[in-house]
Order: sequence, then C-alpha cells, then structure tokens
Amino acid sequence: MTEETPGFDEQQQAQQGPPQQPDVPSGAAADDAEPQAAAAPSAEQEAAAPAGDADRTAALEAQLDQARAALTERTADLQRLQAEFQNYRRRVERDRAAVKEIAQANLLTELLPVLDDIGRAREHGELVGGFKSVAESLETIVAKMGLQQFGKEGEPFDPTVHEALMHSYAPDVTETTCVAILQPGYRIGERTIRPARVAVAEPQPGAQTVKQAEDAGSSGSQPAEQAEQQQAPAEDKENGGPQEG
Repeated sequence: MTEETPGFDEQQQAQQGPPQQPDVPSGAAADDAEPQAAAAPSAEQEAAAPAGDADRTAALEAQLDQARAALTERTADLQRLQAEFQNYRRRVERDRAAVKEIAQANLLTELLPVLDDIGRAREHGELVGGFKSVAESLETIVAKMGLQQFGKEGEPFDPTVHEALMHSYAPDVTETTCVAILQPGYRIGERTIRPARVAVAEPQPGAQTVKQAEDAGSSGSQPAEQAEQQQAPAEDKENGGPQEG
C-alpha cells in the first residue's frame, strides 16, 4: 500500500486560494421583492377592480337591451307578415270560389234552353225511352252543381225573381199573383241566373170596393141588433113591467 503524503490537499487548496462564492447581483434583493409585490395587489388595484366589473356589467346589460329590442322588432315583423299571409290566403280562397261559381253559372246558363226543351217534352208526354234516361241524367248532374228551379202557380208576384210576360185581372185574387209559369226560373244558391217568366193576374178594380162595402155592411148590422135589444127592456118598463099574478 502506498501511503498518501500528508498535507497534499492542503497545499493544493493553499495554491488555489479560498473557494469562490457565486456572484450575486446587486439587485437580486429587489428582483425577489417584485414577484412578491405583484402577488399582493395594491389598494388602488383593489378599488379599480369593482369599477371595471361594474363597467363590464353595464356594457353587457346594454347589449342585452339591444338584443331584446331587436327581438321585439323581429317578432312584430313576423306577426305582421303572418297576418298579411292569412289575409292573402283568405282573399285567394274567396277569389277561387267566386271564379268557380261564375264558371258554373256560365255553363248552366248555356244549358237552360236544353232544360226548357226537356220540360216541354215532359209536359207533352214525349219524354220516353233513351231520351228520358239522358234527360234525367242531365237534370241530376245540374242539380249536383247547385242549380235549383223555382216558380209555381198561385204564389205572389215578386219582381226580384219573377218576370211578368202577361197581365190580366181576376175576381178570385186579392193581390198580384202568378197564375201561369211560362218558363221556370233558376238559381244557384242565392244568385238568380234567370227569373221565372210568368203570367200575372191582379184583382179587378171594382172588386175591392165592393168587398169593402160588404165588410162595412156586415160590421154595421151588429150595432143595429144591439140597439133593438136595448130598446126591448125600455118598452117593458114603460108598460109597467111584467104583470104579477
């Protein structure tokens, strides 16, 4: 074994000098204090923080108010558009129904002469065989389309639905009356497409005066009878009344 020479390490340390300390910058203490200062906010920052939150809250509320106003405006626009669309749809449906009714009326108006011929053939007993089947089928079809026939003998004359082609006087009528139907009238619903062409009769000019006189005479006979009944008790009283036995 070799023995270490005593004092060798000490000689090296003496030659190298004392151990060097790590260089510490002069501002190290200040740099260490800065993070601590940043970690602990000052009183001014604590006072400014609530003010900043209030500003942000006010800005958010303003934006919310604007959004609500825009939503209300868009909702009103949508409701207005919906109402306009509903009105447009009702108007289109009404116009479509009117066009359909006009088209049906025009078609049925063209068929009225055919229906008149069928009616005359039926009156003369000529509606027989295959012609009868065709005529009845046609009448069924026009009835399904809403065509209605009107006009009867004996009904009062109405100038809105009747057209008088003949005029006469009759003692057995009390008002202007349809006494003959020359051509029946036709209507679709409440719309008249052809008035009934009729012959009318009016009361005779003197018949009304005679009737009024007869009514006056019948009403005047009753007071005369009542007067006779009142005179009878008066005569009994003058004669002393009934004799007593």
